[in-house]
Amino acid sequence: MKFLRRSLVGVFLMAVTAGLIAWAGSSVYGALQARWSEEPGERPARERVFAANVIEISPETIRPVLSTFGEVQARRTLELRAATSGEVIWLAETFENGGQVTAGELLARIDPAEAQSALDTARADLSEAEADLRDAERAVALAAEDIAAAEVQARLRVQALDRQRDLLERGVGSVAAVETAELAVSSADQSVLSRRQAKASAESRFDQAVTGLERRRIALARAERELAETEIYAQFPGVMNGVTAVVGGLVSSNERIGELIDPAALEVSFRVSTPQYARLLNDNGRLVGADVTASIDILGVDLEARGVISRESGAVGDGQTGRLLFARLEDAPGFWPGDFVSVRIDEPALDNVVRLPASAVDAGGEVLVLGDEDRLEVASVEVLRRERDDVIVRADGLAGREIVSERTPLLGAGIRIRPIRPDGAEVPDAPDLVTLDPERRARLVAFVEGNASMPDEAKARVLSQLREDAVPARVVERIESRMGG
Repeated sequence: MKFLRRSLVGVFLMAVTAGLIAWAGSSVYGALQARWSEEPGERPARERVFAANVIEISPETIRPVLSTFGEVQARRTLELRAATSGEVIWLAETFENGGQVTAGELLARIDPAEAQSALDTARADLSEAEADLRDAERAVALAAEDIAAAEVQARLRVQALDRQRDLLERGVGSVAAVETAELAVSSADQSVLSRRQAKASAESRFDQAVTGLERRRIALARAERELAETEIYAQFPGVMNGVTAVVGGLVSSNERIGELIDPAALEVSFRVSTPQYARLLNDNGRLVGADVTASIDILGVDLEARGVISRESGAVGDGQTGRLLFARLEDAPGFWPGDFVSVRIDEPALDNVVRLPASAVDAGGEVLVLGDEDRLEVASVEVLRRERDDVIVRADGLAGREIVSERTPLLGAGIRIRPIRPDGAEVPDAPDLVTLDPERRARLVAFVEGNASMPDEAKARVLSQLREDAVPARVVERIESRMGG
């Protein structure tokens, strides 16, 4: 009986325990269903603020620089050619590639034997021509005297004829004597005519002698010139290049034996596009003579030379575009013809323009302007020039305003940013402090106090800020982001 009573009590207790467990499970399940049926509580979304570099637009006068490449050329060169043929018997020590020569220096001498022989022959011929001229002069003088004597005889014959005629009129003369006198006068006139013909022949011979003398003088001058051309002199100071002559070698007439370059007279040729060329013209369509800087990197050392645009090519050239320009270099030490150099041309100055980073302007010529509450606005600018990583724009109506210097896909109109200025100062215009309700403040304090990874000094500083009436918004945002809010 006692065993039965204890068994019934045990069964009862087990039934009660099972009922309590079932009731508890039902309560938990009902609570979960109620929880699941409720809408999840979401924290209000906070606006994301991006940091961006900004710069102020300050219009000024800028002189754009046009960059291109060119080649150094010599403005004054002299081809040394042999004017006569023959053997090279002497060369100067500086007659070699790279040799420095001075103006008027004797560079080479060709065997002058043939030229000297021709000169001696020309001098002998000139002496002979001078002798012929003197003989012709004497012949002309004698012919003139013969004419004078013949004319005297003719006058005497005329007087004798007049006397015979007078005697005949008085009856004491004869007709035969008059005829004889007339024949004598006719013979005297014929003698005068013969003397005149002889004088004309002498004068013709004299003229031929003068002409012959001139020819001999021309031949002598040519012989002297040919002898002088056996020696080659430098016309100006310079550097030798392309030397081919050697002592003992034979050269032909007009054969090129070297080249003389003036290193102090250099220029650089470079090609620009047609739009760039148009920017270098004045109102009359002429080149403005812009300043040019040519530079070359030689083993890490930059060499620069200043110059001025002097002229342009008269034609574009087959298969070419743009314009070929030439700039005369003023002082270019270290530069040589054939050097490949970079060229910078100073264009005419532009007024009321701004130089901006290329990353600040998009392909449509738009920039992001900082507006109220640090929100971005879109504004258009006129792109005038592009120089490497910069652009020169005309930003009408934007003077004094700030724009984003580096655009990213995350930035656009209406986006709020935290401006970072060139001096490193961040001056937010939006409210920097927020007021917390007690529950929110308690959650933040509890999170900071329970953060074991935070140093004690930093934790104390943050807690002191959270206990203030107004807490910095950045501190609140940073803590809540770590809380998973």
